Amino acid sequence: MSPLVRDERGLSQSVQYAVIWPTLMLATLGIIQAGVWVHGQDVAVRAANAAADVARGSYGTRDGAHDLAARLASDGGLDDVQVDVARGAARVDITVSASAPAIFDVGLRRIRVTATLPMEKATAP
Repeated sequence: MSPLVRDERGLSQSVQYAVIWPTLMLATLGIIQAGVWVHGQDVAVRAANAAADVARGSYGTRDGAHDLAARLASDGGLDDVQVDVARGAARVDITVSASAPAIFDVGLRRIRVTATLPMEKATAP
């Protein structure tokens, strides 16, 4: 090959990397963000279920259920945790609302989960 003839294969590979690299990075960050959101959803479900289990018992209280759900959600990495406890005669409803951590916010950070269980009833054997 003569020194005057240029090989342009390197240029086309550079352009390919310039297009592919940001796409791969965005896909990787998207997968990581989805995993963090799924983890946050799981933490909120577990916090709501544990609080409902506490609140439905004979000796359960609203405050005990609220404190347990808030502690579990915040220990699991959720931010801005809000817990609503509705304890009636027949059932208990626990709603946990929180924000999952985000690498980039696309409007899906907020998580809201509700757990409903029947109240325990003592019956004669």
